[in-house]
Amino acid sequence: MKRFVFRTAIGPLATFCVATFFSAAIPAQDILPQTSPPSWAYGYLVPPAPGVSAPACADARPISCAYPSTLVKVPEGGPLLELPGAAKTFHLVDVAADYGPADWYPNDHPVMPDIVAHGREKDGLRACGLCHFPNGKGKMENGGVAGLSSGYILKQLADFKNGVRHSSDPRKANTNEMVAIAKSLTDAEAKAAADYFASLPWTLWIKVIESATTPKVRGTTNGLFLPLDGGATEPLGQRIIEVPENPERTDKYRDPHSGFLAYVPVGSLAKGHALVTTGADPGVDVKDTANKKTIACGACHGADLKGKGDVPGIAGRSPSYTMRQLWDLQQGTRNGPAAKMMKGVVAKLSLDDMIAITAYVTSREP
Repeated sequence: MKRFVFRTAIGPLATFCVATFFSAAIPAQDILPQTSPPSWAYGYLVPPAPGVSAPACADARPISCAYPSTLVKVPEGGPLLELPGAAKTFHLVDVAADYGPADWYPNDHPVMPDIVAHGREKDGLRACGLCHFPNGKGKMENGGVAGLSSGYILKQLADFKNGVRHSSDPRKANTNEMVAIAKSLTDAEAKAAADYFASLPWTLWIKVIESATTPKVRGTTNGLFLPLDGGATEPLGQRIIEVPENPERTDKYRDPHSGFLAYVPVGSLAKGHALVTTGADPGVDVKDTANKKTIACGACHGADLKGKGDVPGIAGRSPSYTMRQLWDLQQGTRNGPAAKMMKGVVAKLSLDDMIAITAYVTSREP
């Protein structure tokens, strides 16, 4: 087993160079049809059964789109939970409170806007910090928004609001909730949240492990994978399995200091490096554009993959999120203005190509 202590979410905006290259470089007959969605990227171990989907939004309140909470209610007088170096203690019932979730390390970040810290309870709009954490990093089932530009975040909120950003997996309830949230936010709230998260740095959060095996995991209602007790493993195959480095601290305590491990297939980092830096498989002559599957990611995302302007950084972010975005872009469930330009970039990528690209960009220093 090889362990790489590096560290990812994609949400690519492309530039004119991308659209120009691919309009000429990819004949329509060369676009690869994809038939098997990577359920593991969406937090599931099996594909969706026919007709299975997340709850329909019952009304205009975003919380009506969410799966019912499985949190075990405890008396207010229950034990107080502690985390190393945390400034506060919290009762379990308060850790994941919809309209004021625990902020363990308030000195880590500026004062949160009210929409981030508390949401808007009367309208069922939960706090942004509940899913994205006060430090903007979130978990594998959410998007890491720290360090993205305010302009990019606002464009994604607009895509959700305008009905051009959805999930390819119908079970992904939090995507439906984001659509409802985007429709519920005032312009001032959206701007305050975007400016806040843009002000936060994206730092080391994920460790990539190139391996033939992975811990056996179980899924949770919200799309988080947790390793089974006992340390059992199984073949990884062509998947990326992302798990918390400390499952209890992530799942129970929602610790914003406790990161993730990403198990990626052996050889995926080398293949991903070639695809990301040259647009072709390892050893392929890139002078002949017919051999290229895509363009170098750095053309738009920056040589260090940390983003340029409103083009988001993709280095060191959640591989589950990155993989979801590559898939959704190819399938057309992300179909906003920038996503349309990315359509050509991902058109020729196979599932294995996406896995390799995701593994590599996850391993890059953010």
